Amino acid sequence: MADASIPLRTRLAAKGLDGVTLLALPAALFLIALFIYPFGYGLWLSFRPKDGSLFGNYVKFFSDPFLYETIGTTLKLALPVTLMNLLFAVPVAFRVRLMKNQRLLTTILVLPITLGTVLVAEGMLNYFGPQGWFIRTLVTFGIAEPGQIKLVNNYWGVFISLVITGFPFTFLLTLSYVTGIDPALEQAAATLGARAAARFRTIYLPLLAPGLAITFCLSFVQAYSVLPSAVLLGAPAGPTRVISIAAYQAAFEQYDRPMASAIAMIMGFVQLAVVVAALSMRNLFYRGPAAGAKG
Repeated sequence: MADASIPLRTRLAAKGLDGVTLLALPAALFLIALFIYPFGYGLWLSFRPKDGSLFGNYVKFFSDPFLYETIGTTLKLALPVTLMNLLFAVPVAFRVRLMKNQRLLTTILVLPITLGTVLVAEGMLNYFGPQGWFIRTLVTFGIAEPGQIKLVNNYWGVFISLVITGFPFTFLLTLSYVTGIDPALEQAAATLGARAAARFRTIYLPLLAPGLAITFCLSFVQAYSVLPSAVLLGAPAGPTRVISIAAYQAAFEQYDRPMASAIAMIMGFVQLAVVVAALSMRNLFYRGPAAGAKG
């Protein structure tokens, strides 16, 4: 029996319920209201198809090639885009960290985020379209024939759009990890005669692996949920019919909310599988601290 002479506040603090802990309560309620409840409701709704069977929506999805092939179509876009952004972000981040006007260059690289997906798509249609500046320049100088190069309303239009809008996000995350590594580690290796490639392979890559894995996961999730670019710059009825389009059509064209919820659940589980695989692979490089502290 608790001692009545001990204040209630002290007893609650002993159990971990102090004022600092209560500060997390609004965040927990926010998480429940905007993530856990919608996810639970969507999962419950996906098991209530129109035909009354428990797994009817999932059976319908995986028995129809027009539906289940959207998984592969989305992965063919999201995975290459994520890998390309990551491969570009690493050398750019290493170069930017040594520059004096780092803030200015970072601001320039981050500008595509402020433009938004729709504005980027509109700019690409005007620039890479059949009558755009880029195509007309190639035709004028005889580099290409009219209609020979097509960079919009196909796979490449969506691909380029995702690279433009996704690279700044990937770059900022990568830069934060690169600048967090103590440069004294590289300097010590250089003193011992290690070349730049060896220093990167033995020092930076193992230390960056946890951060790069997180960056890959966040960038992949962002690219996998592509919808406006696939509609405005792709062929939504053909090569760029991604899974988000299938969910949108089920919800707002066929008015089948349970089926849309099932597609959304499948979309989420595919993303989760890729994220788990990426986070598992990071342990192959290094299991210590993510970075050496500077200063």
